[in-house]
Amino acid sequence: MSEGSSAPVVSPVKAVIVPGNGGGDVESCMWYGWTKKRLDKIPDFKCILRNMPDPYTARESIWLPFMESELQCDSRTIVIGHSSGAAAAMRFAETHQVFAIILVGAYTSDLGDENERESGYFNRPWQWEKIKLNCGHIIQFGSTDDPFLPWREQQEVADNLSVELYKYTNRGHFQNTEFTDLLEAVKKLIPTPV
Repeated sequence: MSEGSSAPVVSPVKAVIVPGNGGGDVESCMWYGWTKKRLDKIPDFKCILRNMPDPYTARESIWLPFMESELQCDSRTIVIGHSSGAAAAMRFAETHQVFAIILVGAYTSDLGDENERESGYFNRPWQWEKIKLNCGHIIQFGSTDDPFLPWREQQEVADNLSVELYKYTNRGHFQNTEFTDLLEAVKKLIPTPV
């Protein structure tokens, strides 16, 4: 649990994968569907993976209400966010309690990209303390060879959120079709029945 966390002591009942923008059908995209199939095999646990509205710009004003009302992210949810989905997970956790956020390819600025600027996630300072208070656990996966994200931005997330950091040198932007380390990280958050 993050230091100073006030998140309630509950067990997670689901994971929600919030994809990166522009990926197409999420079920067959990268590691998303692979992860969902494996998490759905865990007793009394489910994984939700849906195509997001506004999939290319990934506007905060559309994604965060969708995460709340349609995906029902709450204090018993592990929110797994990749790229734009990681930005959405962090902004969501500024104002909502979640069991955990797992950030894959997280970053802190619009990177000088017009589409990222339009998304709305980067037009104000991050509320790091609120995110920490609203999350029972924060895990981050990042890679120094990410072709889109400078390591300094990924490190800024890690430093400000005091995350459990999985740092790689050879995973790029995590666009592989399997993600065993992520699967294991999620499983560690789910209590095993006695």
